[in-house]
Amino acid sequence: MSRERASVKDVAERAGVSVGTVSNVLNRPDMVSERTRVKVEAAMAELRFLRNASARQLRAGVSTTVGAVLADLGNPFYTEIARGIEDRLAVDGQTLMLCSSDENPQREAAFLRQFAEQGVRGMLVTPMPATVERLLELRELGIDSVLIDATSESLPSVRVDHVSGGRQAVAHLLERGHRRILFLGDDPHLQQARHRLRGATEAVIAAGLSPTEVLSTHRLDSLDATAGEEAILTILAAPQRPTAVFCINDLVALGVLRTLRHRGVAVPEEMAIVGYDDLYWAGELATPLSSVRQPMRQIGWAAADLLLGNSAAGASRVFEPELVVRASS
Repeated sequence: MSRERASVKDVAERAGVSVGTVSNVLNRPDMVSERTRVKVEAAMAELRFLRNASARQLRAGVSTTVGAVLADLGNPFYTEIARGIEDRLAVDGQTLMLCSSDENPQREAAFLRQFAEQGVRGMLVTPMPATVERLLELRELGIDSVLIDATSESLPSVRVDHVSGGRQAVAHLLERGHRRILFLGDDPHLQQARHRLRGATEAVIAAGLSPTEVLSTHRLDSLDATAGEEAILTILAAPQRPTAVFCINDLVALGVLRTLRHRGVAVPEEMAIVGYDDLYWAGELATPLSSVRQPMRQIGWAAADLLLGNSAAGASRVFEPELVVRASS
């Protein structure tokens, strides 16, 4: 059977001091003599006293909790971003509430509402098309937010220059002599995909070549290894297969590499592969994966930093990605 939590009044009675003195020990210890502070702390230890942070925040009117709704915490990309958020919040003694939207608008809306009801200090979100409107409504209620891996004219954001990332990946493949390049993961509704494809197209044009002749695209229903496996099987069955594949992310690239190995297709001799994100295992694969590196922890840190600084609407931070070349290309 659980015991009832000790209150500030219980501590005061045990220590033989006033409730106000206990409050000072908790919030303004410099106002209390060392002898009194030691006596109160001893009483707290005996009673196993835990301060009620929720009640304290309610009285102060300032929350120390931040809510984050990321697309998929099962994806190491978002896990690393979450760690960056956590590290920055810890510096200021803030607490993180974390969940996955799974790219489901209803699920995301429910979490945003729950966070608002909890009275969080602010929110960090990897948004979907309707998200910004919801966040603007919450801002009118005094709840700030920062977008992650996206951009908006009305909300602060932290993102990577994906046009540059796509440009670097395809410029590298062109330098290796490839003239049939597939962008695997095209999705006009996904901002990151649009920007990476734009960068890929710019690289082809800069090389004096025709994008319609050099660059093809293939859309995926999901952005995981299974989707990569299924897509590359279709591509291998085509009359003219690409000599290089630029994948929307490393998980898709993992599925592609796995299938090519099972089918006996030599990488990179018969087909070169470039991923995106540079997840921690990219360099540890049987064929180390070339990938466009995103500074994931820095993205999370910067987003939390913007939120804690109450940045003006429209403030943003843009990181430059970096192509890491390995054996797969």
